[in-house]
Amino acid sequence: MTALTLKLDSVVRLTDEQFYQLCQDNPELKLERAATGELIVMSPTGGETGKQNFDLVIALGVWNRQTGLGVGFDSSTGFRLPNGSDRSPDVAWIPQAKWDALTSAQRKRFLPLCPDFLVELLSPSDSWEAGEAKMQEYQDNGDRLGWLIDPESRKVAIYRLGQAVEILESPDALSGEDVLPGFVLNLQTIW
Repeated sequence: MTALTLKLDSVVRLTDEQFYQLCQDNPELKLERAATGELIVMSPTGGETGKQNFDLVIALGVWNRQTGLGVGFDSSTGFRLPNGSDRSPDVAWIPQAKWDALTSAQRKRFLPLCPDFLVELLSPSDSWEAGEAKMQEYQDNGDRLGWLIDPESRKVAIYRLGQAVEILESPDALSGEDVLPGFVLNLQTIW
């Protein structure tokens, strides 16, 4: 997904409410906001990336429905991270207790937390370096397990809270480890 970054600070610094309203007024746009206030506009994905992302959502959704351990989200869900940025990972998950702790009003807006698990799936136009920076931001904000997946090169970076990043070349599957017990993603649906 090609992203366009707009630096608005010299003109306006959007409040949380203004950014939320901007997103509501422009539902056809996929917008994120960096902690520095920059507005990130992302283009729609191509068919191949959309299919891969759909397969990721299904796999996590089936596991989550079977276990009932939490709540899963697709790429249209906004998360307000503790550092002030607003992000929308391709796939995200939180434990049921975190969902239950949110008020009804919080559930209807961008969720004021960082997911415990998330996936960023690179499109052919995305850079590995930009993906790494985004994943590091998630980890710095409390993400417990994250996968950066590059289908082109068949490379995966695994981010675990408090640990060094692990890079895998052409793995067959990924484990949800202790964050998503029993979840295994067969990467043959992605490659």
